Amino acid sequence: MKYTESRVLALTFAATLVLGGCGNGKVDLASEAPPPAQVEHEQDGSVIQVDHPEQFPLATAAAHNSRAELVVTGVVAADVSRNVPVITLASGRVVDIHARLGDTVQKGQLLLRVRSADVSGGYSDYRKAVADETLERTQLERAKDLCAHGAISVSDLQIAQDTEGKAKVDVETTAESLRLLGSDPDKPNGVVDIYAPVSGVITDQQVTNAAGVQALGPNPFTISDLSQVWVVCDVYENDLANVRVGDTGEIRLNAYPGQVFEGRISNIGSILDPNLHTAKVRIEVRNPGLMRLGMFVTATFRGQKQEMHTEIPATAILHLHDRDWVFVVGGDNKFRRAEITSGITLPGNMQEVISGIKPGEQVVQNALVLQNTVEQ
Repeated sequence: MKYTESRVLALTFAATLVLGGCGNGKVDLASEAPPPAQVEHEQDGSVIQVDHPEQFPLATAAAHNSRAELVVTGVVAADVSRNVPVITLASGRVVDIHARLGDTVQKGQLLLRVRSADVSGGYSDYRKAVADETLERTQLERAKDLCAHGAISVSDLQIAQDTEGKAKVDVETTAESLRLLGSDPDKPNGVVDIYAPVSGVITDQQVTNAAGVQALGPNPFTISDLSQVWVVCDVYENDLANVRVGDTGEIRLNAYPGQVFEGRISNIGSILDPNLHTAKVRIEVRNPGLMRLGMFVTATFRGQKQEMHTEIPATAILHLHDRDWVFVVGGDNKFRRAEITSGITLPGNMQEVISGIKPGEQVVQNALVLQNTVEQ
């Protein structure tokens, strides 16, 4: 009996220890467990929070009516209708050049001198024709006197008159040939002086000193009147509907971006470039003297349809990483940086915005000040 009671007491004590240990274990696990994780969301890089938003004055975007724009690139070229070739009908060798490529020349200015065998032969023929005409005129006078005294018949007198008339024609023909060659029949000279037929700029030169020239061959010079020039642009096939013959365009030279010139579309090419699918659009522009052949330009065409855009102060636009941005009011002392597409510059230091913000939205009036504040 004693053994049995002792065994029961031992089992009872062990069960008590187990139950007590289990109860304490629950309390310890709860107290030693890690606190719940707190997830921190990364702040949007385009959102800026400030403590004193009143330091940054705001501007309200306003509506602006404008027409669709097409901006293309082009190059200044000479108006071919104003290109005048300098030609010579005398073949020979250049002995002197008085003008060079790029020079501005006046009508009647001496350009070059050519020693020509054609002119020498022309003077020989002219002198022979003059001698023959003198002889025939003398014989005609004798025939008239003989006919008056009945020594010859009237038919013989008519033959003498005909011969003398043909001799005059030969003189006139040879003299005109010399004039066409550029020589004066009354001043024998084997050298031909070639003068500028018009005033302008020499845009092409095909001769040098001691070079040979051929009659009706490559023109020694080409003179261009650059008071009116062409701007030739490439317009993509999909944009051709936005350009029409007679429309005006704004021309800006890359060398002088601050100056705007106005031109008129005179021709739209009928053939597309097979590789780029662009058509040549020709614009006639009056040249104030700044345009030089080969200059790169930007041409802007405006469509006929009115479109609604937005305008804001130019200072509200931040140029960053080749893009345009504005800071839009976001509430709770926050500003949101939004990307926009800028349009044309408007009077009063205003800027047109094609997309990115809508009329009525508020933006920071000076975006650069806010950006500098954030970077500090």
